[in-house]
Amino acid sequence: MENQGWGSLTSGQCPDSMAPPRRAPDGGWGWMVVLAAFLQTALVFGVIRSWGVFFVEFVAYFGGSSSAVSWVLSLGVTVLQFASPVGSALSGRFGARPVVMVGGLLSGLGLLLASFSASLAHLYLSVGLLTGLGWALVFTPSMAAVSHYFEKRRTLATGLAVSGAGVSSLVFSPLFQYLVDLYGWRGALRMVAGLSLNLVVSGALLRPLEGAHTHTDKAVVSSSWLGTLSSLLGLELLHHGPFMCYILVLILVDAGYFVPYAHLVAHAREVGCDEYQAAFLMAAAAVADMCGRIFAGGLADSGAWGRPLHHLTLWTVLTGLSLALIPLGCNYTSRMALGICYGLFAGAVVPLQFTSLVEIVGPGYMLEAIGLMHMLESIGALLGTPLSGWLRDITGNFTASFITAGAFLLAGGLILGMLPNSFSRSRPPEATEENSQEPQDCQALELRRVPLPKNPETFIIMRQKLVA
Repeated sequence: MENQGWGSLTSGQCPDSMAPPRRAPDGGWGWMVVLAAFLQTALVFGVIRSWGVFFVEFVAYFGGSSSAVSWVLSLGVTVLQFASPVGSALSGRFGARPVVMVGGLLSGLGLLLASFSASLAHLYLSVGLLTGLGWALVFTPSMAAVSHYFEKRRTLATGLAVSGAGVSSLVFSPLFQYLVDLYGWRGALRMVAGLSLNLVVSGALLRPLEGAHTHTDKAVVSSSWLGTLSSLLGLELLHHGPFMCYILVLILVDAGYFVPYAHLVAHAREVGCDEYQAAFLMAAAAVADMCGRIFAGGLADSGAWGRPLHHLTLWTVLTGLSLALIPLGCNYTSRMALGICYGLFAGAVVPLQFTSLVEIVGPGYMLEAIGLMHMLESIGALLGTPLSGWLRDITGNFTASFITAGAFLLAGGLILGMLPNSFSRSRPPEATEENSQEPQDCQALELRRVPLPKNPETFIIMRQKLVA
């Protein structure tokens, strides 16, 4: 079978006995799934984005360096991303609803235990590992569920789902500062833990879509546990060239993307803002972020200015430029303007990250692709924020930190242009609607360039050998 550059996952014909999955309804209960995902992104990424309030308190209380304290958030984000394939595999096996509900319990428990911390090591374990694992079990299944329920309005639905982070950041950043002033950081963390338990309630809304299949839905008989694990995690995607190039882009993007979440408040405090001015600076960026996610989703679905991949490239470059310019703010007004620009551009990147992934791997592989994507891009999140803190320690300010963060995103935007057919205005033939509806077991065979047999019994035997 000829590989057409984009890395077809669905271009062959399957045995007639294998029925295609149901089409995405583009509405109905799907809007409740969007609401659930909205609440989940609000309670996961809203906490992450507002963590700068606690960062300042931890530096003062534990007396650690900026780099050492940065590892608390960095570990949490890294575990969120690195453990995402676990969320994918468990969701494929047990369904999204129970997995997300367990994740909500773990995230709340981690934040509660963090309130009793006596050292940074305790924060690394509670927030970094336990809460990060809970976030991983929440985010990946919910985003895959949105992709299954929507096709024509997928980018808009995804934009609405991920806009929860912007709404919660608007509220959480000043709220966390108020709680810290009123109860101290320990009391504030306990209240945040209580908020996080609402993830359990939102997870109950993730009703599975009848007839929607992923490549892990079929019962796979294998004599090798390794083969079964490979099938559940979608490890065949690691041989997919465009997917791996896309992962490289996201590693670079993540190396700079999360820096303002940890250090924008601290930077504002260093240059003369009081604690509430700094908190509202992050809140304004969060409002712009929410607007950017919804606006970018609607614009991409309209078909204007090319495919979602083109939009992603544009917004990634603009995000990098806005990050690099943050240190140039000479007064509160200019800092607010730069923060709003960063929020708008960075928000636009998020929904397009997922819909561009559909173009590359197809909707049938979205659950596994999201999991692997988050795991591999965690390299950038793991290194980016501590690198920013280290640059602050050796230079005495955050100027080099923000310039370096912007450079990472600009490099990612340039690499996006190297993806196959990246300059074509039409969608790749492998990602068209007709092909995207073919059974996913065929996708796994075609990805390995195995000709598909016409006889269903021969097909089943080949599948079992491939996963063995």
